[in-house]
Amino acid sequence: MNFVDPEVIVLGGGMSNVDEVYPLVQQKLSKYTFTKSVTTQVVKSVHGDSSGVRGAAFLHTL
Repeated sequence: MNFVDPEVIVLGGGMSNVDEVYPLVQQKLSKYTFTKSVTTQVVKSVHGDSSGVRGAAFLHTL
């Protein structure tokens, strides 16, 4: 966060199914970054917990 400054953090895997995680991570970002005005969004992956498998399969076809 402090060096890359992403616009969004995408959570995947089984953790992405736990909706309570998103606001907690968002709150912690301000606590553990240099800047206190964090605009980075924390979102669920589009394909849910199978996003990692889809990405790996796509890379395997290249």
